[in-house]
Amino acid sequence: MKIGILGAGTMGSGIAQVAAQNEHETILVDVSQEALNKAEDDLNKILNRLVEKDRISSDDKINIQGRITYTTDMADFKGCSLVIEAIVEKLEVKHKVFSKMESIVSTECILASNTSSLSIASIGSALKNPDRILGIHFFNPAPLMPLVEIIPAVQTSEKTLKTAKNLIDSWGKSTVVCKDTPGFIVNRVARPFYGEALRIYEEGIADFATIDWAMTELGDFRMGPFTLMDYIGNDVNYAVTESVFAAFYYDPRFKPSFTQRRHSEAGYLGRKSGRGYFDYGEGAIQPEPNKDPILGQKILDRILAMLINEAFDAVFMQVASSEDIDKAMTKGVNYPKGLLVWADEIGLKKVFNQLETLFYEYGEDRYRPNPLLRRKVNS
Repeated sequence: MKIGILGAGTMGSGIAQVAAQNEHETILVDVSQEALNKAEDDLNKILNRLVEKDRISSDDKINIQGRITYTTDMADFKGCSLVIEAIVEKLEVKHKVFSKMESIVSTECILASNTSSLSIASIGSALKNPDRILGIHFFNPAPLMPLVEIIPAVQTSEKTLKTAKNLIDSWGKSTVVCKDTPGFIVNRVARPFYGEALRIYEEGIADFATIDWAMTELGDFRMGPFTLMDYIGNDVNYAVTESVFAAFYYDPRFKPSFTQRRHSEAGYLGRKSGRGYFDYGEGAIQPEPNKDPILGQKILDRILAMLINEAFDAVFMQVASSEDIDKAMTKGVNYPKGLLVWADEIGLKKVFNQLETLFYEYGEDRYRPNPLLRRKVNS
């Protein structure tokens, strides 16, 4: 099977690597020859490291490299059974390229987008045969991260969904199927991990280091929210938050933070700029957290209750199944447990009471317990 990838950036080149490692002839297209050259050089370095670590043989490396064609001509997508777009997140640009791709490939070819923020239905509106459109959302780095969100649009046929899911499953990925709603599963459910941490800081309850300590040491998260935002980039994370907030018609649950906006405006973008919530300059001394276990538990309980409430909302609004939501959060963002399983372990009544207390104290809809959680507690 011939696979096409549009866009030779980090995501596109990573997806191309996955396809080639799974023995597909792969066509990687980009308008920039420079981007294609960089993608080829980067893949060569990655494969050399895999050979050094005995993950693949030298022959495997040669075969993988030989399966990828680097080209600036979209006409080379002819004969592909699947094309995945991984370019700039601008709807008008996607409309243009999807319309062009449709004129090149066969009527049986599936056309997919790796978008993390745009509606699949709106992308598909540019096609004459939109039943072939769906979202195939990989996580970065695509060769290493196991999760792939599969997002059918309202136009997507059952055949398209089944074929695409079976193919990505055959690549050894953990797939979840989710509704075409803002943020899909992961970027929707994970918002309180950042948003509530920022709110706790803004209220003066704890500083960045203490909040991160509570989430990693007491909650077993791999990274605290501020370390993770610095890793992602405050400009990128803030833009996603703004996008989700607007896409949900300004639901207060997704309200952005002035703290993050000011850090972004100041150029404190995180690791890539040398400074974010923490200083990454040479010789910088990191602040010590307040390791008060009572304070730490209070922070963890509050953020975790918000995450669980969001997971319940995703089930309530039929974004995905309970199983797929828990799989998405463990496989996509490495949460220590699925949030719905975690809720059962903590006790639904305890989580509900935590949210009710916050809702009573603040009077804000962001803390309102989800109706499904309320029903389960009262049943």
